[in-house]
Amino acid sequence: MAALFAQIEREQAGRLDLLVNDVWGGDELTDWSKRFWEQSLADGLLMQQRAVHSHLITSYYGVPLLIARQQGLVIEITDGDTLDYRGNLFYDLAKTSAIRLATALAHELRPHNVAVVALTPGFLRSEAMLDHFGVTEANWRAGAAQDPHFIASETPHYIGRAVVALAADPNIMAKSGQALATWHLTHEYGFTDADGSQPDWGAYFAANVAGKA
Repeated sequence: MAALFAQIEREQAGRLDLLVNDVWGGDELTDWSKRFWEQSLADGLLMQQRAVHSHLITSYYGVPLLIARQQGLVIEITDGDTLDYRGNLFYDLAKTSAIRLATALAHELRPHNVAVVALTPGFLRSEAMLDHFGVTEANWRAGAAQDPHFIASETPHYIGRAVVALAADPNIMAKSGQALATWHLTHEYGFTDADGSQPDWGAYFAANVAGKA
């Protein structure tokens, strides 16, 4: 990682404007059917290495390039914009750690005019989820036959456009330290998903999921 950022510094004349920490790699390590003490400890610890340690390492080597310019943005990609329990201890620890990293980094970097936020998508219609439901982007709505909530999903383009909007915001320091969500930012910045829609997972969840388990 040190070599990577040294290369960036050489090739870009020391310029780094945006750092997005989005390493995860925990899907195959998450067991939703068992309680914490019944799960594989090795898998749970590996999840923290992949999804938390990786973010720390990347920031450790990348942040000095932002500090050198006295501006920039770090985004910690997570799942959810609250500290509500996410149903699996190891998963919850990884995802809430990303939020806490944003909070802590924001404090450290504010004197250097570098903003840090956590950012979550809604129900992400990733390639992995399309494969899971046996559908493609062309017929993705058919996946709702297996999980009705999939109808409110969003593509990776959506959170990508949220990242662009945040990076272009001249007042981004006002958001530093916050946990943000695509479904709020779409109304503030006006970006859309790839098909022109504006999925609002927060509103959908409140109306169709919360309190109904």
